[in-house]
Amino acid sequence: MPQHPRAPICRDCDGFATTTITTGTRNTNGTRTTLPVDCRACKGTGRQLPAAQLVRAGR
Repeated sequence: MPQHPRAPICRDCDGFATTTITTGTRNTNGTRTTLPVDCRACKGTGRQLPAAQLVRAGR
């Protein structure tokens, strides 16, 4: 069967668009407090966004 083309994976995050960062503090039950953070380049999609198009304005 033919394979469908896939969107290119983000170069900055290698497809792992969201990660968690430990803040260093602990909750009352002893677990660490974490924050989810999205990749800035792909905005959390894991796929490479299309390049911006230049538009000529004026003369």
